[in-house]
Amino acid sequence: MGQDCLFCAIADGRTDADVVSESDRWFAIRDINPQAPVHVLVIPREHLASLDDLEEAHRDLAGELMLAAREVARSEEVSGGYRVVVNTGGRAGQSVHHLHLHVLGGRGMRWPPG
Repeated sequence: MGQDCLFCAIADGRTDADVVSESDRWFAIRDINPQAPVHVLVIPREHLASLDDLEEAHRDLAGELMLAAREVARSEEVSGGYRVVVNTGGRAGQSVHHLHLHVLGGRGMRWPPG
């Protein structure tokens, strides 16, 4: 795990967060700067800087993260309409360089997102 990575610090207990769900391979926390009434981040415990770092060996983990996003949407009662976003790289808005999925819901979403 990265010593300077915020999400690694949360994963190993060095930093507190509002955890809403977790497994041995991922955890989900409320975003500290929510962009919707429900804004939860689904984060793998393994440090992967971004989606670009996924390899064939991560196929099962990638599927687990998507199922975790669905679980979060159901538990947060937004399964009737929500968005899952993965920002990859600074130009796409990724500010913490540890792969994570944003689960956003609780309000109407527009397309294109911007």
